[in-house]
Amino acid sequence: MGEKGKVAIRNIRREANEDLKKLLKEKEIGEDDEKVFEKKVQTMTDSHIKSVDDKVSLKEKEIMTI
Repeated sequence: MGEKGKVAIRNIRREANEDLKKLLKEKEIGEDDEKVFEKKVQTMTDSHIKSVDDKVSLKEKEIMTI
């Protein structure tokens, strides 16, 4: 379940980055803005992946103690 969650998060990141590239191509944002938003997307991705890992780790510990 944890791995499925992480894959879903990565897919969302990929879609967001594709949208940013599309906006750049259409000249709705500049290259600097694209880089800033890519960093923000990556930061959020890392945060959510860590959250999933923490929950999986906690659940594994809970299962092993029973």
